Amino acid sequence: MTEYFKIGKLVSVFGLKGELVLKHNLGKKTSLKGLQAFFIEERKSSFIPYFIEVARIKSEDELYIKLEGVNIREAAVKLTQKEVWLPEADFKKFSSKSSPINLLGYMIIEDDKELGKILEVIEQPHQLLCRIDINGKEALIPLHEDTILKIDKKKQQVIVELPEGLLDIYLS
Repeated sequence: MTEYFKIGKLVSVFGLKGELVLKHNLGKKTSLKGLQAFFIEERKSSFIPYFIEVARIKSEDELYIKLEGVNIREAAVKLTQKEVWLPEADFKKFSSKSSPINLLGYMIIEDDKELGKILEVIEQPHQLLCRIDINGKEALIPLHEDTILKIDKKKQQVIVELPEGLLDIYLS
């Protein structure tokens, strides 16, 4: 099964011909040149492709996107606030190697115990929050200089030392 990575959100409509603004967190300025489609999750684990006609850079982390079949403002408005996903191969091609989003899929480890894979990276001003799943429960793990012991890119692991009691909040 293809693994999908969330890269951002369609935040607004631009103009009258159905263009959208995509705010992404790929970590570098990109026009997504060569990308044919991205995906929107209509239902849990049900990804629908949207084909890109034109994409052009608006800013460091935003793009103007024109999608096939979306030719009027009203059609574009229905897609705003939807999250945008890429298959793993495209994600690796377009994301910056140093971007925090590249931690997606890494395993969080504390005291030689695997806590869970990083499912989402949420960038905050002073730290990153990583959403993981522990025994079917969602947990947010803060990553900053006090909690990260090591990032092993080869093994795709983030070794952490978490504040005492943090996991108890999520698991109790």
